[in-house]
Amino acid sequence: MAAGRPLSRFWEWGKNIVCVGRNYADHVREMQSAAPSEPVLFLKPSTAYAPEGSPVLVPAYTRNLHHELELAVVMGKRCRAVPEAAAMDYVAGYALCLDMTARDVQDECKKKGLPWTLAKSFTASCPVSAFVPKEKIPDPHNLKLWLKVNGELRQEGETSSMIFSIPYIISYVSKIMTLEEGDIILTGTPKGVGPVKENDEIQAGIHGILSMKFKVERPEY
Repeated sequence: MAAGRPLSRFWEWGKNIVCVGRNYADHVREMQSAAPSEPVLFLKPSTAYAPEGSPVLVPAYTRNLHHELELAVVMGKRCRAVPEAAAMDYVAGYALCLDMTARDVQDECKKKGLPWTLAKSFTASCPVSAFVPKEKIPDPHNLKLWLKVNGELRQEGETSSMIFSIPYIISYVSKIMTLEEGDIILTGTPKGVGPVKENDEIQAGIHGILSMKFKVERPEY
């Protein structure tokens, strides 16, 4: 850990948010997408972070904002081109994140063959939980994730259903871009993604580990 930069507050100083799309087969089916042969990657800026206590913001240009519940891997040290067998040595811990997605915008981007930046990378598009040291999660592929909107269960999935494992993802990403301490990787969402609107309350958690809560708001600008 770098001096003055506690991993417990990685969202204040971490640089990169790397996201994996289509990593649960049931979500691939619900989106009517093709199953990937390699991880589908996109990025969010560090200004996408919204720690608990701050709101989820609805961009002015979307009418269909969706929640996507994801386990995030927090990197504990710099890694580049690491083999899959050594990948977990670089993990400091985990967090729960929401990959907030402007679905109508994403649909248009897909039709035009454009990147997903407008749909995925806006301010406060990555609500994030407290940091969980990896010692508290001995097997990240044996977790149950859940999400409720206004008390209604929307998403429930098990990380054992990931198409690409966490070590594979870390190795794959690190061969493309150098990962640094405090960077995170969002590992994909299970089925059940759906819309939220202004004043909705989102609750989400990792069963037996943590939970978090966010209010959906429209920005003042």
